[in-house]
Amino acid sequence: MKRVILESPFAGDVERNIEYARKCVRHSLILGEAPIVSHLLYTQDGILNDEIEEERKWGIDAGLVWKEVAQGHVFYIDYGISKGMKYAIDYASKNNIKIEYRKIL
Repeated sequence: MKRVILESPFAGDVERNIEYARKCVRHSLILGEAPIVSHLLYTQDGILNDEIEEERKWGIDAGLVWKEVAQGHVFYIDYGISKGMKYAIDYASKNNIKIEYRKIL
């Protein structure tokens, strides 16, 4: 399986975006990938609060550390590119991580 960092919008319409992110995870798994989806993991109750900027940044940065073992960075863009996704795109570009954009809707 190919290890990928998976990104999709989270902030804003959180309920819709969580449902969408879950579909993205499933899509990635169907493609034979092993995705890490930090915005679903770290935003669970009792872990980090996405509405606190410092904690939001911790979660984003923790997900990006996976670049050490990731073979790609996948951005699902059916709902556009969020501020957090833009941060991750800039990071991936600066660190020569392969970027792929996908739509599933």
